[in-house]
Amino acid sequence: MTKRIVFIGAAGEMCRVAIERFAKAGGDWKLELCDIRPETLESLARSLPAGRATTRRLDLFDRTDLRKVVDGAALVVLGAGPYIRTSEPVIEACLEAKAPYLDFDDDVESTEAALALHDRARKAGVPILLGCGASPGLTNVMTADAARDLDTVERIDVCWVTGDERPHPYGRAVLEHAVHIAAGPCVTWEHGQRVMHETFVETDVLPLGNTLGDFRLYESAHPEAVTMPRRWPDAQRIRVLGSLDPQPVNGILRGIGVAVQKGAMTMEEAIDFLDDIMTDGRGNAKGWRHALAGIWGQVRRGEVGRGEVLRYLADGLRRKHYTYRGINYTRLTGTRDGQRVVSVRRLPVSGPGTFVTSMAAMTGAATAAFMMLALDGLGGLAGVLAPEDWADPEAFYAKLELTGAQPHEIVESVVTPSSAVSRPAPVAATGA
Repeated sequence: MTKRIVFIGAAGEMCRVAIERFAKAGGDWKLELCDIRPETLESLARSLPAGRATTRRLDLFDRTDLRKVVDGAALVVLGAGPYIRTSEPVIEACLEAKAPYLDFDDDVESTEAALALHDRARKAGVPILLGCGASPGLTNVMTADAARDLDTVERIDVCWVTGDERPHPYGRAVLEHAVHIAAGPCVTWEHGQRVMHETFVETDVLPLGNTLGDFRLYESAHPEAVTMPRRWPDAQRIRVLGSLDPQPVNGILRGIGVAVQKGAMTMEEAIDFLDDIMTDGRGNAKGWRHALAGIWGQVRRGEVGRGEVLRYLADGLRRKHYTYRGINYTRLTGTRDGQRVVSVRRLPVSGPGTFVTSMAAMTGAATAAFMMLALDGLGGLAGVLAPEDWADPEAFYAKLELTGAQPHEIVESVVTPSSAVSRPAPVAATGA
């Protein structure tokens, strides 16, 4: 069996973390690090054990070169985004070469396009493993874990929060994804069927714990609401709620997303503005006009107080930063032994001194764990699969420990009678 693992888009921040965490876990795999800019990979390759990694230039849209790279690989990991443009050619090449594929795709459209290839992949005996990051990915495993506490699953709330990493260049693909999910259509599962909402409009406050406490989140367009109904088709509600910390950042993102949706800004202008302010720049008047409109919408709807907004803006002028806070959290409501029960899985820690120090750290660690788990059992996998279809929770948590996570950091379980849990009613709103 070949011992070669191919990473496409290896220079991306999340993919770099995945490579580092995977290499740290051991094994004698040969790592082929591919990117359109191979010169950015040299320091990464040198940091890995001697002889483990090689680098090469790859334009993933060059079909001939792509096919040569994936041919014979034990696993192909796609880390290049945005996935709405990159996943189709790489999956197609892997199907032709019969090479196992894994990604951490967090776009709905590309996930749905990949799922449509399930029968073809199954017949070819090729595993196409989607959404193997933090959200989706870890959230899917946590959901499958929590579902074992219930006889029936009626409602699934999948939640993610990521915090202040400034000054931090996230990369254009990450920022494009953020704009993409801040405004526009949102696939969700409601009353046992697929429906469309407007993303970032429905909002809820949930008791996330960790350092976040009761925290406001916004419905977001994420793949969990697309893949999970295949596993739990009888659930009455499956939705994804996401949020940025501090809260006014959600208003900024919403305002910019609406501007792009309405044609008031181009996607390039939006990405440039967000990249500037996320790296301690001042932005520009056009971007701030739309960003402040989004924040004002939060204030007008009672989602955030004026004082919090003023403090945030003043802190921004002083270039003051906040301690990173982030979480993955899943909340399932259903029945057990005829009684209504709420089952929760959540990350109990985040911030300095933990394995959850950034969005990239959490995603990269999860991807490395999924890689190890997949390589242990590729012979029994075929078809287009989301994590809830194939990843055993205990086995996954054990692999996550190998990436550097401490046992007490990985997952916390809370199971309570639903009557003992208070949950504020969702607030529906319209506008920016």
